[in-house]
Formats: sequence, C-alpha cells, structure tokens
Amino acid sequence: METSRALSTIDEAAVARGQLTRREMVRRLLAGAGAGATWPLVASSHPIHDLLRNDALLDEAEKLGAADWKPLFLTGKQNETLTAVAESIVPGSSKAQANRFIDLLLSVDTDKHQKKLVEALAAFEEEAQKRFAKSFPALNEDQKSQLLTDASTAPAKDNSEGAVVPENHTKFREHFENLKGWISGAYYSSEIGMRELGWAEDRVFASFPGCEHPEEHR
Repeated sequence: METSRALSTIDEAAVARGQLTRREMVRRLLAGAGAGATWPLVASSHPIHDLLRNDALLDEAEKLGAADWKPLFLTGKQNETLTAVAESIVPGSSKAQANRFIDLLLSVDTDKHQKKLVEALAAFEEEAQKRFAKSFPALNEDQKSQLLTDASTAPAKDNSEGAVVPENHTKFREHFENLKGWISGAYYSSEIGMRELGWAEDRVFASFPGCEHPEEHR
C-alpha cells in the first residue's frame, strides 16, 4: 500500500508539472478507453499489447533518453532502419524515441516476435536495395513513400476477390503491418502521441479519438 501511495504521489506531481511517466500514460489510456481497448492503428493480436501492460518495462522506459543509450536487442544497423521506417510511417516517431522503446520491448519479448521484427526490417532493406541500390535510411522521401505505399497496399493473403496473390507480395504486406503495430504502439503510448490524440492534463479518454492522416502511411 505504501508503494502504491508513493507512486500515486509521484504521478500527481508529474501531472502538475505537465509531465507523465510512460507507465502513467499507458494507465490513463487503458482507464479511459477500457481494459480491452486497442491502441490506434494496432491490431488487437499484435504482441505489443501485452508488453504495454508490463509495469516493470514501462518504468525502464524512463531511462531511454540517456545520452549514452545503446540498443539492448537491435544491432546498430537494424536500429537505423527501424528509426527511418518509423519516422516514415508515423512522423514524429524519432522525437518520441519510438525506436528506443521498441528495442526495450523486444529485449524481453519471445524469440518468435523478435525474429519477425528482424525479418521485417531485413525485407525493407532488401526492397530498398533492389529498387534503388540504397539502404532504406539513405532513400529520399519520395522513394521511402513509394516503397511504403506499395507495402501498405499489397494484396492481403485473404484476397476477397479470390485472386492468386504472389507469396512475396503478401509477406511484404505482413512485414509492413507488423512494423506499423510496433511503431504505432510505441508512438501513441508516448506523451507526444497522446497529445496528438487529444490528451490533456485535466481529462482522460472516453474513447480513442480518430486519427486521420490521409497523406501518410498510418
């Protein structure tokens, strides 16, 4: 009880300063939209949902702004690719340090989920090299947009028209959706993302507001 009371006091002080810890931000999102709520643009089956309910991890997130930060799971190159992809899918992700938060989450996730994210990053690197002979971070904005648009609009495996879809097309779409889930979850559980959704210190969410960005890949 004493620990809970102390945490509550800290959280209240943070609110008074207009600042919230990651744990408190996630708690408010869940409290406002209900325990079964899903994050904007994140499929309910995505593994990030369970990780965002891990208080110990959320407390560790407070250290992500350290000047000497280094990835716990990702390689340097993978981190660069993730940062670039994140910024292209959800502008503002770099400022929200979405890549660092995702790396923290992955460091305790299952081998299966870790492998899927690494494969997704590799797929974007491979496609960038194939099309433009450059790594994804080195692409210009038009090239990044073209690649992401193709990935986000590739036919899904369960094509409603019954057409035969090449496996590499469906895989690219799956990689995009997986990355979008990680990136959106990391971004919208940050203070920057919450404020974009309409959060203010004196209110909680009755439901998640709509998030429409027709010119982006969100």
